[in-house]
Amino acid sequence: ELNGLTEDDLYKILTVPEANLVRQQIELIKTEGVELRFEDEALRQIAKTAAHLNRTVENIGARRLHTVMERIMEEISFQAAEMEQESEVVVTKDLVKERLSDILTKSDLSKYIL
Repeated sequence: ELNGLTEDDLYKILTVPEANLVRQQIELIKTEGVELRFEDEALRQIAKTAAHLNRTVENIGARRLHTVMERIMEEISFQAAEMEQESEVVVTKDLVKERLSDILTKSDLSKYIL
């Protein structure tokens, strides 16, 4: 029997591979002349949220990281084109919580819907 990915597993997937999801987002935003930086606490919160959603909604494994990251980056990606060259955007734990709060609320409510 296979076990689901843990929070630590998801964190490693976010940070260890050379072409990880975080690096991809940094390079994507860099094309707009904007520097993107993720605080370690933010990456840990992303992994924690992905693990929680996998446990409570549907376990889609590491693909959950992509859906979570997409939600966090949506507004940043849209605004990057309008930012001044060499601007810096820092993704913090608080920003992650803010951007994912509606997903977490919906997932908590989904267990009560028949």
